[in-house]
Amino acid sequence: MANEMKVPTMASLFAEGKQPEVLFWVGCAGSFDDRAKKITKAFVKILNKAGVSFAVLGTEESCTGDPAKRAGNEFLFQMQAVTNIEVMNAYEIKKVVTACPHCFNTIKNEYPGLGGNYEVIHHTQFLKQLLDEGKITLQGGTYKGKRITYHDPCYLGRANDVFEAPRELIQKLDAELVEMKNCRKRGLCCGAGGAQMFKEAEPGDKEVNIERTEQALETQPEIIAAACPFCNTMMTDGVKNKEKEANIKVMDVAELIASAEDL
Repeated sequence: MANEMKVPTMASLFAEGKQPEVLFWVGCAGSFDDRAKKITKAFVKILNKAGVSFAVLGTEESCTGDPAKRAGNEFLFQMQAVTNIEVMNAYEIKKVVTACPHCFNTIKNEYPGLGGNYEVIHHTQFLKQLLDEGKITLQGGTYKGKRITYHDPCYLGRANDVFEAPRELIQKLDAELVEMKNCRKRGLCCGAGGAQMFKEAEPGDKEVNIERTEQALETQPEIIAAACPFCNTMMTDGVKNKEKEANIKVMDVAELIASAEDL
């Protein structure tokens, strides 16, 4: 990935005596999951195009501890969190942007209590900011008139009240934004939160992601937009379960912007 696009590490910039404007926190999914890597690349492509001064921690980045904490292992969470905080504080990091709402919520709301105080921004908020500042321009051609429904990630929407930034970006694409019956404050979980992503489902009549996918399909979308790598996985699995993958794409908001941007 580093060969295709410029992805400086904090260590390399620090060695040159430089301090980037923002740390891009990639997260475990964005680093290791093949599907989520595409979201990471799309976001980096936009950062490069907009001339944003950013860096990643690379091998110095560890899991934020979100899955451990949600699964009840507070001790492991604090070990992971303190390790990350020590690294970030050593680099004097002030501003963090991430494409994962789980990382966003944990670093923003739970790291301050352990000595990690940063301005934390979700990538949809950051993209909206770049658009407002004129650093990126959007051509709606690719998605003009397309029916797009947006799924609110729990840790972005209900937990942190970020509802408008992703929707405004979708509307800037000249797309038709169609809402599911459960949206914004009443959004329904994709089924992956609370470390459920990493365990087998419990007995029940229906998987949560199937219920949510059915709500999405009711809007008759051409694209289901997500803003979380876990939500992306769950909604993609739901679309496959309904055998609709040939007609309906599941895409992160950053991927929509990267493919529609006036490059």
